[in-house]
Amino acid sequence: MGLGLLQRLRSIGRDDGLGLSSTSVPQGAGVVSCEVVDPLGDPLANADITVKSTRTGGQVMKASTDPYGLFIATLPPGQYAVLVSVESLLPEHRTVEVEAGRRTALGRLQLEPSPQAALPMPGTWLFDPPHTAIRFIAKHVGMANVHGRFERFDGGIRVAERMEDSYVEVTIDASSITTGNNTRDNHLRSADFLDVENYPYIHFASSRFIHRAGAKWTVQGTLSMHGVSRSVSLDTNYLGALNGGYGEELRCAALATTELHREEYTLNWRTMLARGIAVVGPTVKLELDIQAMFQDPDTPTPPR
Repeated sequence: MGLGLLQRLRSIGRDDGLGLSSTSVPQGAGVVSCEVVDPLGDPLANADITVKSTRTGGQVMKASTDPYGLFIATLPPGQYAVLVSVESLLPEHRTVEVEAGRRTALGRLQLEPSPQAALPMPGTWLFDPPHTAIRFIAKHVGMANVHGRFERFDGGIRVAERMEDSYVEVTIDASSITTGNNTRDNHLRSADFLDVENYPYIHFASSRFIHRAGAKWTVQGTLSMHGVSRSVSLDTNYLGALNGGYGEELRCAALATTELHREEYTLNWRTMLARGIAVVGPTVKLELDIQAMFQDPDTPTPPR
């Protein structure tokens, strides 16, 4: 609606003296607009725009800028808080008063780079199980999502002087899978799924760290499960490091996600459906919510 309205406003040669055509805006409404640009002054397409009422605090609309970094919307009269946000840039806040029959231009909003969290210091960081979770979400055939987790695992990160040269390794006890349903959990441990008697561990070892933007990284590596190894990419959001609040321990945290296709690991859901077995769907979203503690220099590093 916003882009279409902008095109109409530009195409109309006559207006009502208020800067917009009386036929372009609903009766009693006003218009708010802005242009969003990056730190270099270039248009920012798909910037998130959130508009809230300052009176109620409720969200009125959520939209995004067009390919030219432009945003325009019709709103009932009132005061609104406008938030403009883009990944890796500082958000911009504006308060605007919308009046019936008038267009209020917020002008050119230039977003600045957000401060990046300091990367963890080089050395060995081992996962802290009480503050780390390995979870998964799978679609149950014909039903809602199944949420589960693995309760036993270990792993660590060897942070290099150059972050791109770092290495992470995770080993998961496959039998520790739990979804809150004993019958389903036993089935997941059986030969129909993980076959934990023959393949007791799930293992991931990284091969490459790739910086995307801001706190965003991609960690590429090999995931071995059910006797099969496949290349996977973890979309990783680095959450920062801290020292304090936990005694003298130095910690860092990250959230990594990926999507697995069960058939790639010979977990054949179609065969089980043909046998009348109720199963989860063909894809599984895996999430690693990691907190790691820095180790003394004498602590062994994760093997390669």
